[in-house]
Amino acid sequence: MKRAPVTAQDVADYAGVSRTAVSRAFTPGASVSAETRAKVQRAAEALGYQVNHLARGLIRSESGLVALIAAEIETPYRSALLSQLAQGLLAAGKTPILIATDRSDDSVRQALQHAISYRTEAAVILSGMPDSALCDICLRNGMRLVLVNRDEARKGTLQIRLDDHEAGVTAFNTLRRAGCAALALVSSAAGTPSLAGRIAGFRHAAEAAGVTIQERSTGATSYQTGLEIGTDLLSSTTPPDGIFCVTDLLACGVLDAARCRFGLGVPADLSVIGFDDIAQAGWESYALNTFAQPTGEIAATAIDWLSDPDGETRVVQLPVRMVWRKSVRVPA
Repeated sequence: MKRAPVTAQDVADYAGVSRTAVSRAFTPGASVSAETRAKVQRAAEALGYQVNHLARGLIRSESGLVALIAAEIETPYRSALLSQLAQGLLAAGKTPILIATDRSDDSVRQALQHAISYRTEAAVILSGMPDSALCDICLRNGMRLVLVNRDEARKGTLQIRLDDHEAGVTAFNTLRRAGCAALALVSSAAGTPSLAGRIAGFRHAAEAAGVTIQERSTGATSYQTGLEIGTDLLSSTTPPDGIFCVTDLLACGVLDAARCRFGLGVPADLSVIGFDDIAQAGWESYALNTFAQPTGEIAATAIDWLSDPDGETRVVQLPVRMVWRKSVRVPA
């Protein structure tokens, strides 16, 4: 049989004080004598009582709950960002709740509807794009929204974006200056705004330079997809000698295809650039040149905005920096 939780009234009875005294003892700044507070705390410890912050918050219309809505949570970059957000929210006195979704807008819509029904205070959306009508419903219900790497501005929200287009341009220029003559662009079929920005930047730079590039966009954003695309590209009659992969997981797959399946030297025969700066990118076996995602800055920007009750519509674009390792050859 399930045991009923210990209540504030149980603590009051055990300590021989009023129910109001118990409430005051656990309310910061409330007026209660040191003797009564100590008596209540001893009773609470003896009974195993925990304050119901959710119920207390709902009375004040402040649940303290923040939904983290994300897909592909198993990927290194996404898990790192979720960890930063969760730790930062806890430090700010909020309670993070993870809602895993697929990449579709419909799954994000369902996640937001769940969040609304549980009086969630805010939502940080890392995947998909809720429609305007649902955003309006969230705002009318007092929910605040943070959209990370989304491509639409929404009134009453915080938008955090990276300069993905510029990263694509930088990747192209870096490979060309390294002496690469045959360039390729590797992506997945995810089609997210951030990936699309990197692709567009690389294409734009190639067109401006009058350079024809090979492109491959298929499958999940995974190591296996990179391995398969790398094998396909490097077995063609015109294999590339410089490849920009829009994520590090794809780049790791391409690197292993080059070295393990074709015996190519990196960077002697092939230069590769990734994006995200996941932990694996720094491993000696990869030593990948990549662009670092500022996960700490993304999390801090979101939490600062959520901690400000008067935070208004804001769009923040963060720069990305290249991390130099050993997967791009140095020009002679």
